Amino acid sequence: MKKLFTTQPSGFPVIDNQLPNLPREVKFCTNCVTSNQRPRMPFDEYGVCSACRYAEIKETIDWKERDRELRDLLGRHRSKDGRYDCIVPSSGGKDSAYVAHTLKTVYGMHPLTVTWAPFMYTDIGRRNYENFVHAGFDNLFCMPDGIKHRKLSRIALECNGDAWDPFAWGQKAFAMQIALHHNIPLVFYGENGELEYGGSLHALNKACEDVRDWKELYFRGNGVDELAAVGEACGVFAKDELQPGQLDIYKAPPLEKINELGLQMHWFSYYKKWIPQENYYCAVEHTGFETNPERSEGTYTKYASLDDRTDGFHFWFGYLKFGMGRTTRDASMEVRSKHITRDEAVALVHKYDGEFPRKYFQDFLDYLDMDEAHFWEVADKFRTKHLWEKIDDEWRLKHRVDYLK
Repeated sequence: MKKLFTTQPSGFPVIDNQLPNLPREVKFCTNCVTSNQRPRMPFDEYGVCSACRYAEIKETIDWKERDRELRDLLGRHRSKDGRYDCIVPSSGGKDSAYVAHTLKTVYGMHPLTVTWAPFMYTDIGRRNYENFVHAGFDNLFCMPDGIKHRKLSRIALECNGDAWDPFAWGQKAFAMQIALHHNIPLVFYGENGELEYGGSLHALNKACEDVRDWKELYFRGNGVDELAAVGEACGVFAKDELQPGQLDIYKAPPLEKINELGLQMHWFSYYKKWIPQENYYCAVEHTGFETNPERSEGTYTKYASLDDRTDGFHFWFGYLKFGMGRTTRDASMEVRSKHITRDEAVALVHKYDGEFPRKYFQDFLDYLDMDEAHFWEVADKFRTKHLWEKIDDEWRLKHRVDYLK
């Protein structure tokens, strides 16, 4: 892969504003295996996390009434002549395939699906994307400027401990921009992650997401403008390399234009009880979704986050920053869905959490134009001090989820 830099940039600050706010006393949920180190994750007086409490709330929701709400919403937007009437961001993965398929076949909508490209497709990711489109969906595919994207990803790793950030920005923004361009005021995403996986409760019982929440809830309190400014200061971008408007593809449309169209982004999980494993079954049956032939590194599952060769590093750096990796996330979801017990989840965490994603390591380094020695310097910079200690030149977590006594 082409080199990005003639001399390596340096001097990056850590600007992830979640890290200073982490509780210094580590507690694990008494129902699942998530800890209070997940940003914005409240625990109640019984030691139960907000995601587990929301799983209980889901059992009390009148889903028939929510379905009536959905039908009313769709009835106001459904086209009579087959023109697109909603936007569905979709990678071809299990969750977005479920949303698109259900809107089209159950509710008679005419979705335009949009895809923000992964950094580097895996073979299975590309195949699932093509299977999805060939299952009967129109799709717009966006692959941003490769050099600019790689540079932003390098800055994101150095500053936020997550090279994934430019993907997250585009995944959010591209669908809204296409909706505005095509005058389609209805966008459907999958689940409200803050409720389903733990975080802010401010959107409890709300169907729609506000773009003004993106920076705080999803982008660590910063975004593309802040990282581009750091990139200029640290030698990633030349002073005249970024012209006005060149980063707009990573941003939501202006609020006044959103309001003028009445553009809304709805969570499908507000209307339908969200069960990832059920979404998987639906995608296999209706859109040709395939699992990995082997389990994904860092976890025991084969059906989530398969698209990108960089995905494993997103979860692994989360393990460094929060003491919880990909297995913690997967196992906690399955506990809440009552597919496994907490004891089974603890055993899985002990076996797989924090496993290094070795398979695509060289691809990742080449993509960021980073040597291995510097990679480990960056990694160690994001080992949160109250979670990690070094004993005999080996990093060890100070706190690990355990079985309840």
